[in-house]
Amino acid sequence: MAESELCVSGIGISRDVVSTIVSLAARRVEGVASVGGNDIASSLISVFTSRSVAPDKAVESSVEGDLLHVSVHLAVFYGYPFTKLAADVRQAVSEAVCEQIGVGVSAVDVRIDSLVFPKE
Repeated sequence: MAESELCVSGIGISRDVVSTIVSLAARRVEGVASVGGNDIASSLISVFTSRSVAPDKAVESSVEGDLLHVSVHLAVFYGYPFTKLAADVRQAVSEAVCEQIGVGVSAVDVRIDSLVFPKE
C-alpha cells in the first residue's frame, strides 16, 4: 500500500480523494472562508498575515480500526462562534465521508488557522 493511500474496510482510498471530500463538505458550512491554502481567500490571508497552510496539509487523515480520523485546517469569517462552526464542520464532514466512502468517522479535528474580517 502506498504512503498516499489509506486502507479502510477492505478498500484502498487515496488521501487526495479523502481530502477532496472533506474540503468540499467543510467549504459548504456557513462561516468557513477556505480550507487550507486552496483558494483565493486563503491566498489573500497569506498575503496579509504571512500565514498559510500548504494545500497538501489542509486535510490530514488516518485510519483507526475501520474508521477514519480527519483533521481539517480552516480560515473562518469573523462573527461566527467557533464552537458552533466546528460542530457544523464535524457534522458535514462526517456525513460526506459516510455517504461518499461508506465508512464511519472516529473524529474530525477542526483547526482554525486564520480569521477573515469582512470588508466594510
